Amino acid sequence: EFKNDEIFVSKDAVQILKFHGSYMQDNRENRKAGQQKEFQFMLRLKMPAGELTSDLYRTLDDLATEHGQDDLRATTRSTFQLHGVLKGDLKTVIRTLMEAGSSTVGGCGDVNRNIMTSPAPKVGPEYEHMRRWTKIIAELFKPQSQAVTDLWTDGEKVSSVEYWRKDIDDVDVDGLMRKDNGNGIILENKEPIYGDTYLPRKFKMGVTVPGDNSLDLFTNDIGLVVITKPDGELDGFNVYVGGGMGRTHNKETTFARAADPLGFVAAEDTVELLKAIIATQRDHGDREIRANARMKYLVHKTGIEAFRRLVGSYFGKLIEPERELPAWKYSDWMGWHETGDGTLFLGVNIEQGRVRDVPGGPQLKTGLREIADTFNFDLTMTPTQSIIFRGVKPEQKADLEAMLAKHNIPLVEQIDPLVRLGIACPALPLCGLAQNEAERAMPNFLGRMRELLEEEGLGDEELQVRMTGCPNGCARPYMAELAFVGDGPKTYQLWMGGSPGLTRVGEPYANKIHMERWEDTMRPLFQAWKKDRAGPGEAFGDFVSRVGIAKLAKEHLPEPEPKGKKPVKK
Repeated sequence: EFKNDEIFVSKDAVQILKFHGSYMQDNRENRKAGQQKEFQFMLRLKMPAGELTSDLYRTLDDLATEHGQDDLRATTRSTFQLHGVLKGDLKTVIRTLMEAGSSTVGGCGDVNRNIMTSPAPKVGPEYEHMRRWTKIIAELFKPQSQAVTDLWTDGEKVSSVEYWRKDIDDVDVDGLMRKDNGNGIILENKEPIYGDTYLPRKFKMGVTVPGDNSLDLFTNDIGLVVITKPDGELDGFNVYVGGGMGRTHNKETTFARAADPLGFVAAEDTVELLKAIIATQRDHGDREIRANARMKYLVHKTGIEAFRRLVGSYFGKLIEPERELPAWKYSDWMGWHETGDGTLFLGVNIEQGRVRDVPGGPQLKTGLREIADTFNFDLTMTPTQSIIFRGVKPEQKADLEAMLAKHNIPLVEQIDPLVRLGIACPALPLCGLAQNEAERAMPNFLGRMRELLEEEGLGDEELQVRMTGCPNGCARPYMAELAFVGDGPKTYQLWMGGSPGLTRVGEPYANKIHMERWEDTMRPLFQAWKKDRAGPGEAFGDFVSRVGIAKLAKEHLPEPEPKGKKPVKK
């Protein structure tokens, strides 16, 4: 189909393209009756641990200018998306990315997606184990098909291998992947783990260190927490399973879910346990009803004890109890931090993840490119749509700050905490699933939120607000203290009660709240929070969880207006 002159591909090709890291889209605001849609393609990169080089960033920046819509989109899974690529340019763009040592395989599709970690580039045993294993797992569950090379490079082997593989050259990942323990994990297939039909649905993993929940660990199908021995050697991992955000409005069989503890696995057994979990989902996940195909539904249906036994039947060993951990804390790692090797790193907030030049505002696209050209810093994408510059020498700090100021890019101290903590999905106009605005509406909502808090004497409070244009949950709204989830044109479903440490799923509070009048719903809640909070340190999400959604709704949610007869037109 890429050889024909059409600007689109067929529905079947759309499904296949997802496995190549691309979605076909069109600008819904440009649709005109009787005219063909203006089709374009989005590409999402695979970027284990969120790491990329300045060389790759320059390549992305050039592609966005020459073949995209002159911007880049930082995602909520620590990578970049490139929007606005025309069908005729797609082959050039993907080949260019491959030649730069990058890949889009695993960006989309029913396979293991981009693996997130804490974005902190700290030096030390725990963080180094975390990043190393993230790259091992990314390679372990990479699709084996050669179709990517066949389609985008005409079968030619590109000159560059993926840039992250140099960090794990000493590991025989292919051998580990193909090792057969005789318990049904490995299939006689070109795809030894995925098989002919791959997984029932997309699969997400995250790896972190004890206490650092900057990546929303409990929203993943599998979450791993590094456990070290006293000398810093890797002991193993605590393993969590069954998290996921996607749901459907008015369909109670779909729901957001936080992951359950599966147990502890020793370092030498980690690969086999991960393969066993994947095989369990491959063989027992729901392939009949796609809305219930994520592994969270399998864990929920069987219960964690039965799921643990099922995984154990593939693993061939008993799964040990989880190790005790410190309390979880959330950090976005914005601002200046010491790396631990004499260098610094700087986290820069990208509001709602859009790297572009705003007239009269931050010149992010121009500024980030000049920083890449001038300093050549390596970069890390964060789980909250922002970016970290790594390896900054102390003597470069002032020059970097000056260059940011030159392009009107604020440091974190200059940003409202609501903006810093808020994330939103792209939604309209390109996402075909969006029911309402998200990225474009979020700045206005956060400004109004700050005004409302100030009016109620809560102007110094921080609040974690997230927004999505539909219930699929790409910005992980259900974990936030407060979330706006699009449920129709101009309206949102309100969710609240998530924890500041991102360990608890919130609950729905109200439906069909108009985007111009949500203050009427939130004002009495903020008043109750101020009056009845357990202490000055009780966060809004914790207050809502303690008091209870039902009680708050009964006392503070206005009754909907009764539906009467429609007025007669005069």
